[in-house]
Amino acid sequence: MFENHKTFNYTFAGRPLVIETGKMAQLANGSCLVRYGDTAILACATASAKPREGIDFLPLSVDYEERLYAVGRIPGSYHKREGKPTEKAILTSRVIDRPIRPLFPKDLRNDVNLALTVLAVDQDCSPEIAAMIGASIALSISDIPWNGPIGGIFIGMVDGKFVLNPTLEQRKTSTLELTVAATDSKVVMIEAGAKEISDEDMFNAIMLAHREIKELVKFINGIADEIGKPKFTYESCEVDADLYEKIKDFCIEDIKYALDTDDKTVRDERMQVVTEKVYAAFDEEYPDMHPQIDEILYKIQKYIVRRWLLDEGKRVDGRRLDQIRPLAAEVGLFARNHGSAMFTRGQTQVLTIATLGSVGDIQKLDGLDEEETKRYMHHYNMPSYSVGETRPSRGPGRREIGHGALAERALLPVIPPVETFPYVIRLVSEVISSNGSTSQAAVCGSTLALMDAGVPISAPVAGISCGLITEGDRWMTIMDIQGLEDFYGDMDFKVAGTPNGITAIQMDLKIDGLTPEIIKEALEMTRRGRMHILDNVMLKAIKEPREDVSVYAPKMITMQIHVDKIREVIGTGGKVIQKIVADTGAKIDIEDTGMIYISSVDRDNAYKARDIIASIAFDPEVGATYNGTVTRIIPIGAFVEFAPGKEGMVHISKIAPRRIEKVEDVLTVGDAVRVKFLGVDDRGRLNLSIKDAEV
Repeated sequence: MFENHKTFNYTFAGRPLVIETGKMAQLANGSCLVRYGDTAILACATASAKPREGIDFLPLSVDYEERLYAVGRIPGSYHKREGKPTEKAILTSRVIDRPIRPLFPKDLRNDVNLALTVLAVDQDCSPEIAAMIGASIALSISDIPWNGPIGGIFIGMVDGKFVLNPTLEQRKTSTLELTVAATDSKVVMIEAGAKEISDEDMFNAIMLAHREIKELVKFINGIADEIGKPKFTYESCEVDADLYEKIKDFCIEDIKYALDTDDKTVRDERMQVVTEKVYAAFDEEYPDMHPQIDEILYKIQKYIVRRWLLDEGKRVDGRRLDQIRPLAAEVGLFARNHGSAMFTRGQTQVLTIATLGSVGDIQKLDGLDEEETKRYMHHYNMPSYSVGETRPSRGPGRREIGHGALAERALLPVIPPVETFPYVIRLVSEVISSNGSTSQAAVCGSTLALMDAGVPISAPVAGISCGLITEGDRWMTIMDIQGLEDFYGDMDFKVAGTPNGITAIQMDLKIDGLTPEIIKEALEMTRRGRMHILDNVMLKAIKEPREDVSVYAPKMITMQIHVDKIREVIGTGGKVIQKIVADTGAKIDIEDTGMIYISSVDRDNAYKARDIIASIAFDPEVGATYNGTVTRIIPIGAFVEFAPGKEGMVHISKIAPRRIEKVEDVLTVGDAVRVKFLGVDDRGRLNLSIKDAEV
């Protein structure tokens, strides 16, 4: 039935990689089933027959589709089916998109979709890497024009040694999480999180990854050579060359004047005048050509910016190639927030607010890996006003989620453990003005907000972006790129770290890859930039974390009780714990281990709740005396609560030194009494004595 079914075998990082083609999803332009260990990914590449009209970009979509059946779980939602993609799925889609996109023809405008469905997960064999390999193979064997293939690999570092595609256990102790994608000649994508790793170690890890990827690419090329389809011809959407030259001759000096300023607002106003002038001059000869005219104006701006850099070493705003824009930092902007900071770099401005919560505020995750909760969260918002536009807010998109995750990864290594700082931490970075490198401004602002909130981070983290301009064998790196240099340049290489080393990297490319020399230079340039920002701006705004949290932040107390006492603290139907909360106003979270987290804005109330729980959890000492309250009377005695939620019985013979006929003759409900603990009988009851306590 499956005449074209073929299987290709490879050993990747010591584990079997099996590629099956010709059996599944045969209506896609290209498809394959990837088995890596017991992980299985179905990768399908499709393209539209005709280009999409009216656009000046490649309409590529990459969808990494998580299915909970892949890990033997049923979704927890009401409908019991997967909903919108998880943040992890969105981030994986971005990681796969970034190395693939630059390798498509620049004039292709056909819709292209990559659907990467996770069918089964072996936690020792990364489904993300398997999906990246599957995407590369599906495109390579399809008829879709593409200049791949690429390969991808994950590098860890355990006990000071690099590990290829580390297992689940190795990842738990790894100080490096590095994902690299590359062709056989150049590195096309870097994504990393690290625990303050050195530039040298990071560079060596990237080079190791590329060596392994080169062999993988040979394997993929072998598949494409055997079963790959001829690439289809397509309608080129390159702009009309004659029209380009006419418009360039008409307005190039005007555009040079418009771009020659360090103020984005002025630049935009000047370009609006140029655009209207060009429309007026060419509308009669080229009616209904505004989209193509807009693309030509974009290309002319790109041409000017790149020529200034390559031929004159001139930047749009007049800075040196290694110069950072003017910087400013403030902390403690708002009294009621737990922590706040604003970081400004040129016309990029990010306001970050820190909020501290109790352990009960922890985020619960519903994904394919073993991470079920998240204690530290970073969210990033970029409203349209930050770039002077009027788009309605539609919630966070893939870019916002990606930038938030990058800042979160950059700061995670310095966040104190819950054992020493028992809070859930949420940071929200509001981009209030954007002219390039907002994600790294969010890293800087977040460090300041954490310190202002009294979070005892182990070291401050700063972030900076490095750009690149290439022409043939010529290239130059640029420190702290602004918006135009990002749009018209070839690279956005973002690096965050402490004085001790790198904590995060994200590299976006518009060219076919980087050489080792460029990577090494980018790492060195960003290191110098981070140190400058830390020493000259951030640590002058706030030298170290505040000694205590805000008066408006909850005060946290932790205590440990024996697991056998949890039931007593909670009480029947939660009656005891609910009463403690009602009496103190504190929030109480109890873990199965007996660890208890108590939070209250009023520190005294937190201690009051702690004392109550301690009294419930304690084991009374035989012979010790306690104050109590009569709660019930029965014919043979009275019940006395001598600790919150802890009752014992005083037999009628133990109430008074003399014989009494009725308990009610001596005691009434609500009486305060002093009792002596006599011990526990064979039925587990606590026996008390009033008369012995008075002796």
